Amino acid sequence: MLPWHQYLLGVILIVAGVNHFRKPKMYERIMPPYIPAHKTMVMVSGIAEMALGLLLLNPETQSVAAWLIIAMFAVFLTVHVYMLQNERAAMKLPKWVLWIRLPLQFVLMYWAYLYV
Repeated sequence: MLPWHQYLLGVILIVAGVNHFRKPKMYERIMPPYIPAHKTMVMVSGIAEMALGLLLLNPETQSVAAWLIIAMFAVFLTVHVYMLQNERAAMKLPKWVLWIRLPLQFVLMYWAYLYV
């Protein structure tokens, strides 16, 4: 049986992925301009989050899923940096919240690493 926190991370990823389809405009707004095809990338990243969340919940695939989740969170760092640089992308969040999100990505990476 998997630990509860592994289920939690898997469910968080699945819910986050679903949210890409519920509110795609929000995700398009936070994407840096150098990333092409924003609509497509929002959908692809949503599918990736859902798939990785599900793969993390399977003991046979959890290690591969964990490494891919770490890579995904590393890529998402670019979005968090862009949100600090662009007022529209920041979605009126306070600067301190935007700054906290950067180290939070590394906490999430470590959390995923627990299941390698």
